[in-house]
Amino acid sequence: MFIGKYYHSLEEKGRISLPKPFREKNSEWVISRGLDGGLFVYTKSLFVQEAAALSQKRFTKKKNRDFVRLMTNEAYETTSDSAGRVQLPDHLIALAGLEKAVVIVGSLDRIEIWDRARYHTYIDALESQAESIAEGLENNVE
Repeated sequence: MFIGKYYHSLEEKGRISLPKPFREKNSEWVISRGLDGGLFVYTKSLFVQEAAALSQKRFTKKKNRDFVRLMTNEAYETTSDSAGRVQLPDHLIALAGLEKAVVIVGSLDRIEIWDRARYHTYIDALESQAESIAEGLENNVE
């Protein structure tokens, strides 16, 4: 499980150091487009599971094909080095609008990497809606 918020800097060569609590659990990663403005970082094993679940969706449905393309066409496999750094490819840095100051957050089963200003704009907008968001969650317990 990945939780917490960490402030880091994107290195000039496109590397980023994952927080120690995150990198202790894994060294093989898949980085892909996120859905709200950042990047998603999955353990390779979870990405394989997610891909298997997506492959079970009917490919005859355009939304299913489109989502698979969004999540896989720009995905990038990488490993962390001995210092816990991973290389971010230029196309994902540009896609997420990453500047030097970034935020790395744990989102339960995945990690997210955001440009710091974009992240705080997004989270600040959610703050006033916290209760209504909680009320609107689906309950899968019967």
